[in-house]
Amino acid sequence: MTSIETGSAEINDVDPAIREFHRIMNSDYARNSVGFDGGAVARRHIAEQVRAPWRAGGPAMAGVEETKTPSGVGLRIYTPHNVKPGKILLYMHGGGWVMFSLDTHDRLMREYAHRSGVVVVGVDYALSPEEIYPRALDDICSAYEWIAGGGLGASVEAPSIILGGDSAGANLAIATAMRLRDEGRRTPDGLLLNYGAFDTQERPSHMHYDGDNYMLTRAEMAAFWRDYLGGESPEGCVYARPLRLDGAGLPPTFMCIAECDILRDENCEMAALLRKAGVDVEEHVYAGATHSFLEAVSISSIAEKAFDDAAAWLKKTM
Repeated sequence: MTSIETGSAEINDVDPAIREFHRIMNSDYARNSVGFDGGAVARRHIAEQVRAPWRAGGPAMAGVEETKTPSGVGLRIYTPHNVKPGKILLYMHGGGWVMFSLDTHDRLMREYAHRSGVVVVGVDYALSPEEIYPRALDDICSAYEWIAGGGLGASVEAPSIILGGDSAGANLAIATAMRLRDEGRRTPDGLLLNYGAFDTQERPSHMHYDGDNYMLTRAEMAAFWRDYLGGESPEGCVYARPLRLDGAGLPPTFMCIAECDILRDENCEMAALLRKAGVDVEEHVYAGATHSFLEAVSISSIAEKAFDDAAAWLKKTM
């Protein structure tokens, strides 16, 4: 199923609320970047400061706790008041494999938990450039298998698990599912993919939506890929570019696609690839939306709708 959600009078324009989100973001980045040394640690610190106001507010949880898997991967567990035991969304934050954290994506995970009633578990996977491919993927596979084996306790023994994420997190979610499938291990019960990075090759949308007005630039994306792959050839990093792989045998998939995003075309291609392989795909292209627009949920009706659409899909899929 494909739908195009109307967000502005001009289909190629950015929605006014999301434009305001960008304006504030750009202003805060400029203010916090004075004296910036250019390193990954400083970039992360600035990103945490800039995004702090956008994770504030939103739904309260019945409980939020942190734990680690036996292999040392950090997890944050969000339990909503309307919890449906045994149903888990394992979520990977975005940030180009380099930035962001469970804190920057705290509100996103609370929104999913509250609207769907599922337990949301955020994965604190290793970041690049300190750790390159496939370390993050290893962390997520380890966390998934521990949870699938009842690692979170008797109340979620043999749980139903959906893998989800945004941007680089969406890449990691589907790459994990493909790796598990190829290795003959238990695959997830669904995939929730928000404006994912699925290939190193540029497409027309990269040129059309490049620039600060559209949140993510071509130069930023190229730098993220370099940091993630660590100088290795993309051809040798099998699961780094899931758009180059077979979609057969993957579970039902929800795809949230931002119309005004350099990654739009590869997301539409991923939906087509999965559908051709026989996967049940629910695809929404949100007009007027840009990369990272879900973070603007406090002011954006388009982000609100995208969360509601995903929550409805989670309820019927789990």
